[in-house]
Amino acid sequence: MKEGFRQSMAWLHTWSGLVVGWILFAVFVTGTLSYFRPEISQWMRPELRDAHAEPGAVARVIPTLQQRAPDAQRWFIQPPTSREPVVRVSWTNSVADQANGRPRIERGNFDATTGAELQVRDTRGGEFLYRFHFELSMQPIWGRWVVGFCAMFMLVALISGVITHKKIFKDFFTFRPRKGQRSWLDAHNAIGVLALPYHLLITYTGLITLMFMYMPWGVTANYGSDTQTFFAEALDFAPEAAPANQPGTLTRLEPLLSAAARRWEGASPALITVHHPGDVNSRVELRRDHQDRLSHATQALVFEGVSGKLISAAGAEPAAAQTRNVLYGLHIANFSSPGLRWLFALSGLAGMLMVASGLVLWSVKRAPTFARTGRIPFGYRLVEILNIGVITGLPIAIAAYFWANRLLPAGLPERSTWEIRAFFLAWVLSLAAALFQPARTAWRTQFTFAAVLFASLPLLNALTTDAHLGITLAQGNWVYAGFDLTMFGLGAGFALIAWHAARAPKKAAKPRKTRAEPLMARAEAEQA
Repeated sequence: MKEGFRQSMAWLHTWSGLVVGWILFAVFVTGTLSYFRPEISQWMRPELRDAHAEPGAVARVIPTLQQRAPDAQRWFIQPPTSREPVVRVSWTNSVADQANGRPRIERGNFDATTGAELQVRDTRGGEFLYRFHFELSMQPIWGRWVVGFCAMFMLVALISGVITHKKIFKDFFTFRPRKGQRSWLDAHNAIGVLALPYHLLITYTGLITLMFMYMPWGVTANYGSDTQTFFAEALDFAPEAAPANQPGTLTRLEPLLSAAARRWEGASPALITVHHPGDVNSRVELRRDHQDRLSHATQALVFEGVSGKLISAAGAEPAAAQTRNVLYGLHIANFSSPGLRWLFALSGLAGMLMVASGLVLWSVKRAPTFARTGRIPFGYRLVEILNIGVITGLPIAIAAYFWANRLLPAGLPERSTWEIRAFFLAWVLSLAAALFQPARTAWRTQFTFAAVLFASLPLLNALTTDAHLGITLAQGNWVYAGFDLTMFGLGAGFALIAWHAARAPKKAAKPRKTRAEPLMARAEAEQA
């Protein structure tokens, strides 16, 4: 601390951002895409192009479920919405999966008008990107711990960055293009300040979403390992009834849905769970949709499956739980309208650019020193390769994921797994290309490749499906048309970046140090 508090904060800001910056970039990218998870999932199932949400859809699905899965332990039914116009159903069979010994889960999509099961391609859709956002395709517990660890570093980097920039608002209005290191620092400052409230909000609330995993001591001190009892008491859930192993006839669900609408001021359930549907001890649990509420509080009604009698109504929460649920709701933004959702997405884009510019700035600041000595340290080259492989490789991997969705045969076994493999294969190849190419060439070629992949995706869609712009624009189907147009926009954006990367660098004059120079630039130069 002998260099001064703010200089120490500059050092902390630099290294806390660099150590986890590549993971944070991936979290920001996939998290931003998760705002459009239903739309991405629908585009990746072009067979649903003409599907429409209809009232009474749940009742139409029940007879099919009674034929398909009469002995299932549970039915999970998601009613159609404007963003997902089909009935999504999954059920757990009594036969255990040989891979993990747990009940095997099967899934289906059902037509909201007829109740018939729809034949759609096997894909994880936007769900894969959403899960990657906080699990990184690792084992759930390990992935969540890694992302939480990185989120804590992100919070440290944000706070230390605010402390370091004494003239933070002046930095926001300062940008000097074509000035090398100075331009990168100006861009990093401006983008960071532009969406600073969002960055603080999304980082802190991200930690809140998994607070019981990161800080379980209050629960374990009072409940030990019996966490289910804690959640049942905290959320006022009725305990699950064991099956009586006697046949029972499931009651009609329409009266239960009507009763829920009366209690929830017209809101609909987002999830209907039928426990032991063919048993006399069956239960029907309705969980309220969050699209009209800021809070992510779980309001649930539990009915007897045979008689339809209301057993419990959860939702009366103490103040601490309400606070946590509002923060949770702010993070996932299910309450947002389309316009607000795009504003969240643009703020997420600012987060990507902030992290990416910070990572590149670290390399740009040190490049002149190593150029003079003619020696490139291993650590510098490693950061350079990771910058290229992550900042350009992740968009390429996402584009490859979408391409695989259109190119893989519809009947391919484990098709959704092969889509994910295409994602990781493209990412690994991007990292390999960065390893064997000069940095400037790698930046240019990989951004160009990303531009080609995204811009040509609507053309591939037109060649392989009937859900292309020629049809969807005429129908006013903005889920499919909007996706294709967004891909054109991304392609144009990456093409612009590739063009800029291909331009010959202009040697910038050495900036004159003034009292207004941000302290971070001086502190980082001393650390080089």
